[in-house]
Amino acid sequence: MSSATHPDATSRPARIDPSADVTGAVIGDGSSVWHLAQVREDAVIGRDCVIGRGVYVGPGVEIGDGCKLQNYALVYEPAQLEDGVFVGPAVVFTNDTYPRAINPDGTPKSAADWTPVGVTVRRGASIGARATCVAPVQIGRWATVAAGAVVTRDVPDFALVAGVPARRIGWVGPAGVPLERDGDAWVCPRTGDRFIETDGELKEDTDA
Repeated sequence: MSSATHPDATSRPARIDPSADVTGAVIGDGSSVWHLAQVREDAVIGRDCVIGRGVYVGPGVEIGDGCKLQNYALVYEPAQLEDGVFVGPAVVFTNDTYPRAINPDGTPKSAADWTPVGVTVRRGASIGARATCVAPVQIGRWATVAAGAVVTRDVPDFALVAGVPARRIGWVGPAGVPLERDGDAWVCPRTGDRFIETDGELKEDTDA
């Protein structure tokens, strides 16, 4: 087992449980990799992340600072997670558009027989427990994917999506709570932040 940390004399070192399998990956300062997790070669995990029990992080996956991957989440390469992403228990990020174990001639399918495609999760987004994100899809900033949802198309910034396949059922702000309609705007009941919806997209109201 080996790991590396970003250089910063004032930072806390990464904590890697002895039962975890971390080989050839970069683990940021202050991050924790818990029991039985596997972080593959060339993966990069940022600072102050939590990688829960039994999590799998594939080769070359990039995870930003302050992310939380809960128990038994499966993050297959070439997924990319920006800062502050939450991945709930048993979430799956796929990476094969047309999965097969064998080729048409019956030979075992190898890495050379397919091109991996990844899931991209933007800053602050949350993926609920047992949700499945079918690559290639992008989850927008501060979006929330409900537990058990199956995401088959891109999710806009601030969208709340649920169901199979997942569809937008509302909007959420950075605080994570559903936004409320206020005239032509949407408002966060917790922070008071205001947002404007235009053509199916939500943006911060910079004039508020």
